[in-house]
Amino acid sequence: MNTVAEVMAELKKLGSEQTRKTFARHGAPVDQMFGVKVGDLKTIVKKIKGNQKLALELYATGNSDAMYLAGLVADGAAMSKKELEAWAKQASWHMIGEYSVPWVTSENAAATELAMKWIKSKTPKIAATGWATYSTLISFRPDEELDLAEIQELLETVGSQVHAAPERVAYSMNNFVICVGSYVKPLLAKAKAIAKKIGVVKVDMGDTSCKVPLASECIAKIESMNRVGQKRKAVRC
Repeated sequence: MNTVAEVMAELKKLGSEQTRKTFARHGAPVDQMFGVKVGDLKTIVKKIKGNQKLALELYATGNSDAMYLAGLVADGAAMSKKELEAWAKQASWHMIGEYSVPWVTSENAAATELAMKWIKSKTPKIAATGWATYSTLISFRPDEELDLAEIQELLETVGSQVHAAPERVAYSMNNFVICVGSYVKPLLAKAKAIAKKIGVVKVDMGDTSCKVPLASECIAKIESMNRVGQKRKAVRC
């Protein structure tokens, strides 16, 4: 399986109307996807792992299944800032923009720079990607590699702006607070204070049973398990 045509044919075969309907309820553009379960995508990853050129070509198709697959395969460290910015702009929906793009970007030397640039964007989907990218960085990079002063400033931004932010941006900002409280022990107290301040963050989750997690509860749970500061070994899923 070495060409886009071969992979797309496999994706089409694995897709289902039921999965398309499920993704549609979460906001996916169903006219740009086959509806492939993530578990099935991972069977393809094993066959094309390490093929950077193919990963980039798959993302460029604009098909959401192919784009998510590309995010599981691509080596973010090998991508240019221009390529990563193109990925952020081309993301078809939040599953791509808030997961696939941040996973790949977090591997790049310019990850923090790009995250901060995107956070300041006036385009909601780019801003949401920026917050998600910074959250991803926080989850696996050692604290000594993080700018704690910058992260604290971002927490303050969430505290003052989250309830006025566009919904997907607000969702990503809320998750940022959870990530800081979970993974950056020196800023636990600050994250808890901001979580208490923002309280419930309201986001329309569509025709789904999904809810916006309450940051204070999520942090308290991690703290009760004595897992604050334990970094993730892998961020892609």
